[in-house]
Amino acid sequence: MNRQVKCKTPRRPPPRKPPNSQKDPVGVYLRVRPLTAEDEECCIEVISSTTVQLHAPEGFKVNRNGEYKETQYSFKKVFGVSVSQLELFEHVAKPLVVDLLHGKNGLLFTYGVTGSGKTFTMTGSPGLGGLLPRSLDMIFNSIGPFQAKRYVFKTDDKNGMEIQCEVDALLERQKRDSNFTVPKTPSSRQKVDPEIGDMLRPEEACKADNVDEDSSYSIFVSYIEIYNNYIYDLLEETQEDAIKPKWNGGGTPVRQNTDFIPPQSKILREDQNHNMYVAGCMEVEVKSAEEAFQVFWRGQKKRKVANTRLNRESSRSHSVFIIKLAQAPLDADGDNILQDKNQVSVSQLCLVDLAGSERTARTGAEGTRIREAGNINQSLLNLRTCMEILRENQMYGTNKMVPYRDSKVTHLFKNYFDGEGKVRMVVCVNPKADDYEETMLVMRFAEMTQEVEVARPLDRPICGFTPGRRHRNQAFKEERGALIDNDGTSVVNGMLLSLPPLPSCELTDPNDEITLPRLIEALQNRQRIRQMITDEYNREANMMKSMLQQLDSSLASKENLIHEQNCRLAEKEKVIQSNKTEIDRLEKKNKTQEHKIDILQKTTKVYEDDKRSLQQELETRGHRLQRELSEKRRMEQRLQGMVSDTKHKWEKECERRVNAMQLEMQNKLWVKDEKLKQLKAIVTESKTPGRPDPPPRQTQTKPQRPSREERPPAKRSASPSPLPTTTPVRPLHRRSRSAGGEKWVDHKPSSSLDLGTVLQPVIPNAIQVSTPNEKALSKCDRYVLTHQEVASDGEIQTKLIKGEVIKTRGGGQAVQFTDIETLKQELTTTTVPSRKRKSSEGASASGDQTDGAWTDVETRCSVALEMKAGSNMGPGYEHHGITKRRRP
Repeated sequence: MNRQVKCKTPRRPPPRKPPNSQKDPVGVYLRVRPLTAEDEECCIEVISSTTVQLHAPEGFKVNRNGEYKETQYSFKKVFGVSVSQLELFEHVAKPLVVDLLHGKNGLLFTYGVTGSGKTFTMTGSPGLGGLLPRSLDMIFNSIGPFQAKRYVFKTDDKNGMEIQCEVDALLERQKRDSNFTVPKTPSSRQKVDPEIGDMLRPEEACKADNVDEDSSYSIFVSYIEIYNNYIYDLLEETQEDAIKPKWNGGGTPVRQNTDFIPPQSKILREDQNHNMYVAGCMEVEVKSAEEAFQVFWRGQKKRKVANTRLNRESSRSHSVFIIKLAQAPLDADGDNILQDKNQVSVSQLCLVDLAGSERTARTGAEGTRIREAGNINQSLLNLRTCMEILRENQMYGTNKMVPYRDSKVTHLFKNYFDGEGKVRMVVCVNPKADDYEETMLVMRFAEMTQEVEVARPLDRPICGFTPGRRHRNQAFKEERGALIDNDGTSVVNGMLLSLPPLPSCELTDPNDEITLPRLIEALQNRQRIRQMITDEYNREANMMKSMLQQLDSSLASKENLIHEQNCRLAEKEKVIQSNKTEIDRLEKKNKTQEHKIDILQKTTKVYEDDKRSLQQELETRGHRLQRELSEKRRMEQRLQGMVSDTKHKWEKECERRVNAMQLEMQNKLWVKDEKLKQLKAIVTESKTPGRPDPPPRQTQTKPQRPSREERPPAKRSASPSPLPTTTPVRPLHRRSRSAGGEKWVDHKPSSSLDLGTVLQPVIPNAIQVSTPNEKALSKCDRYVLTHQEVASDGEIQTKLIKGEVIKTRGGGQAVQFTDIETLKQELTTTTVPSRKRKSSEGASASGDQTDGAWTDVETRCSVALEMKAGSNMGPGYEHHGITKRRRP
């Protein structure tokens, strides 16, 4: 399957612009809205004309210590609650209007939290007009007598302007008037909307100076809104129905009526000069401020607004009102507009009313309102991101890509931030305490925006005609009207000369000889007077020509002098420009070096931190290795102690077994001796005749631990039993090795109970404390903690938790626990042997077995368990009791 590869058309490179090293920061102004209630808490204080201070409201903690924080912010100008709309316009918008009349672009937008007064600042109210109506009024007051006729300037739908001749403009006017589609001036054809009223007072009218009188002007306005990141034309004429459609917030609305055609979203395009514009947007030509504001109000009614908890008419979209000024010079005579498209200058002023940032938790938004708020906050966040990257690129010399295309707002005004005009921002804040947290974020964004610099726009070149053409043409017309009036009279050299009237030419008689000579004489007289006027006119004309020649020669000499001065000035400007270029290069190099130095310092700091952390890790591992070595030594000592204890145990066991074997052999020998004695007695008695056998003497003897299997059932002899040859050895208690010269900290809490057990710890050279302290730990090497708890069987058991005292690097002490011993008292139930003597032989045998089981010392002591303490197991204990040990 063959695929066709589409080759993209290579993008046309942007036109080369002359380098402009002059930059101006973004002008940021602050306006504080008055509080709605006098007793409401205020969190903003105006300190000076350029500085404000934020006070945290009561109960609001802003730092980790839980303290209040007061922060000051500086702006280009701060307008308090008592500032008027006129004063705000004089400082903020008037310079942009003057630049617009001189062919420079401008951008002015309002920014702030919802309900902070942005729409009032931009639009105003009757009698208190905002920035927009005052700008329109100043523009038309300045260019009113210099406006071109309607449709002389015509848009080409590609963000450009075309010029039509007077005839074509007249035909198009007649065509539009016949279709009744031309918006008329409110004063002539239609009434002003009563909702608008008089926005301005007559005494507040403004007018710009130094307007070029040799040009003709025309004003075009357009009004768009950016809703859910889609662009809609508010001036687009759509067929409205009584039932309005329901909008889903996207590019295409949900249609409820088939007769209604909803407005479609517009797209952004780039013109041949790489400036962004809205394709297909309607641009209306207006001829007065009232007409322009009427067009604005017509689009304002279509703007998306909604009622929220914080604002009754909250703007749900960003609105952009564009004022476009087309300017073209007059021809050399000053009569008509120069028919040259390259000489047309187009400048525009964008007035943007941004939607306010809001939190859905405060506004109580649901459903569609949540989506609208999310899109508003996202677009404002993208505006902040673009500002931050622009600031970083300018301060550190980086070349990061600015994400203009992530939002329609930033994409539309991309050219302004790249140096196509001045940028101004009015930050509106509400000083009430509920908006403190969001106001603080707005302040930070405004403070960061002031550090962004925008290239200063260049002055547009003017045509090569001499100035004052319109004035000279008007003066010539007035002079011509003064020289020639409607009666045919002529004023020459201060004298009024009139041609004599012609006599009657009617001939009633063929022989009349008076009429013709009279007529001839009158004609000759008129001819003579006419010749005199002609001669006088020629003489005056010659004098005027000579004066003009002299004036031309003097002007030529002056022009030569001016040309020389201009050449010198051009050379100086070249030198200055080269110096500025070198300075810019050095400044950029300096910024690059500073950025590299900052990077190196940060890298050095990172390496130092890594070195410090590695050194600390090395020291930690060294301490750990030392502890492991000491633990290894203690383990070796413990193992040696266990080996010695095991050896001693087996020696005792062997000794016990040898003693048991010896006793067993002795008992066997004793039994044999008894049997021999009994046999000898029987034999002896059988040899003595007539003597009755005496009853045998019953004597209880205590054998030395015979085994039950080897214990004979024979009767006891009357003779006493021999004593054992060896005495049973009772092993003595060996004290713990740790009870030597080491000093202990005996930590016994005050809640410990004395259980009265047989096994009690004996700790010599110990410091008994109820609470450990640094003084006691510094004097001792070992540490033991007595802890009591209830076991599973309901008995209280005591745990001895042992450890070593280690010196720390900071000069303190730390305890490392190494062992836990558990002390618990248990009762052992045994059967007490009967001490009664049995008369019968069977009873004697059973008595012998019982006595034999308890006469052995080792058997009686096997119930007790002796603690075998290691070399490092702690203090010694008494020999009796039960000890259970658990290693940690």
